[in-house]
Amino acid sequence: MLRASHLPPLATPALSALRFSFIPTPTSFSPSNLHKISSFAPLLTFLPQTFKPSLPSSSSSSSSSSIGFKRLLAMVGRPSFKAAASFSAESGSGGGREILVQHLLVKENDLKLLVDLQQRISGGEDLSDLAVEYSLCPSKEEGGMLGWVRKGQMVPEFEEAAFSAPLNKVVRCKTQFGWHLLQVLSEREESLLQEIQPEELHVRMQDPSFLEDAQLIDVREPEEVARASLPGFQVLPLQQFGSWGPEITTKFDPQKDTYVLCHHGMRSLQVSKWLQTQGFRRVFNVSGGIHAYALKADQTISTY
Repeated sequence: MLRASHLPPLATPALSALRFSFIPTPTSFSPSNLHKISSFAPLLTFLPQTFKPSLPSSSSSSSSSSIGFKRLLAMVGRPSFKAAASFSAESGSGGGREILVQHLLVKENDLKLLVDLQQRISGGEDLSDLAVEYSLCPSKEEGGMLGWVRKGQMVPEFEEAAFSAPLNKVVRCKTQFGWHLLQVLSEREESLLQEIQPEELHVRMQDPSFLEDAQLIDVREPEEVARASLPGFQVLPLQQFGSWGPEITTKFDPQKDTYVLCHHGMRSLQVSKWLQTQGFRRVFNVSGGIHAYALKADQTISTY
């Protein structure tokens, strides 16, 4: 039996069907390829178009990062449902509240089936088990788990039902995708994502306790790090995302302050937002990357 307690608190690719605030344009995806979508789809599908990679062509990091993103795009595919609208990445603060949601989806004309499933759940069956068997949403592969969400990330009907539902109570709602049975399993304060200026980071790094307590991640490629680096940063090349991504919550503590660095601050912003979907509570993106750090905070650092 697939229980919520057995699942990591991450957002599944199926949520791209309900989350449309981070999807720039409606896209289609062949249903036959749904099983190929990676569980790390949030890295790209939940981010606005302006945050997609657009590094300076003169940078030596451009080609390597492009390869990394191409591999990620091939891995995550495209969302299977079309969104009716789109909003900015910062819309809907949600009052600082996030909820952990699971659901199942049936066709609009299958209301009788939905009522039957709801009665079976009332009789003691688990929603996650029924999602595996009956749900039309790709999240069925994770027992209907959608992960941690906040307001402004889902279609309005689903969001209203989810954020007004009592904990653990199964409720139903209708969206353009069909009928849903959903269950809110837990709630927590919304995670924090901030930009930190290079000068402020430089001041903090002078404190030995900062280097001991903070988690520092550099997502540049090894050849870039060889040209310029900062002490204490662990290198996790974005091009190798497939190898370190699945183990991120075992290598790092989601409860600790986490700082992410790249060349110009774009790749690190992508990863910072993805870390939030993995349950990291306080994530800081280094604004302008190591290039800005070298210009504004420490001119002994080489630029490239």
